[in-house]
Amino acid sequence: MHKLLDILASGVHDAKNQLFIAESMIAASEAAHGIAMGEARYAIESAANRLSRTLAAYHLLRHDASAAVMPSIVSDICDEVLLAQQKHLALRNIALTADCIVLDEWPLDRDLITDMLNNAVQNAGRYARRAVRLSAAIDDGWLCLCVEDDGPGFATLPPEQGTGLMVAERLARLHAHHGRQGKLRLDNGSTLGGARFELRLP
Repeated sequence: MHKLLDILASGVHDAKNQLFIAESMIAASEAAHGIAMGEARYAIESAANRLSRTLAAYHLLRHDASAAVMPSIVSDICDEVLLAQQKHLALRNIALTADCIVLDEWPLDRDLITDMLNNAVQNAGRYARRAVRLSAAIDDGWLCLCVEDDGPGFATLPPEQGTGLMVAERLARLHAHHGRQGKLRLDNGSTLGGARFELRLP
C-alpha cells in the first residue's frame, strides 16, 4: 500500500510541475499579446500550490511526523485567508467577510491550518449564493475556526468523506493538548443559512 501511495505522490508532484509550466506560458502570452488572463493564472497557481501542500501533508502523515505547532496570531491567519480569497470570490459576486475575535496567539501549525481554511473557503464559494463568512472564537477552551456559507447546505449529514476531508481530519488530530485532539465538524448550522465547516483546536 505504501508503495502505491508513493507512486501516486510522485504523479501529483509531476502534475504540480506541469501546472507551473502552464502558468509561465500563460504569463508569457499575456506579455506578448496584451491579453489579461489573471484569473486563469490564479486558478493554475492555486491548483499547483494546493498540490504542493497536499504532498507536504502526505509526507507528514506517511512518516507519522508531528505538526509544527507553535504560537501563532489567529487574527493574522484570518487576514491572510481573507486576502487570498476575497478578490476571487468577489468576481463571482460572493462577499467574503471575516469575524475574528481572537486577538491572542494559539498553538497550531500555521501552514496546515491556513491551507485548511483556504480550502474550506474555496469549497464554500462553490455553493454560496452571495456570502461566505470566516470566523474565529474561543469556546470552552477550544479555538473554533468556522467557514459558513448561504448555499443549499449539505445534501446528506454526515457528508460523504472524500480524500481531502479524511486528510483534513487527520491533520486536525495532529493538534493535541492536555489529552484533547483537534477535530472537524460539518453541518448545516451556518448563521448564513447554509453549510458550516468547523475546525476545533485544543
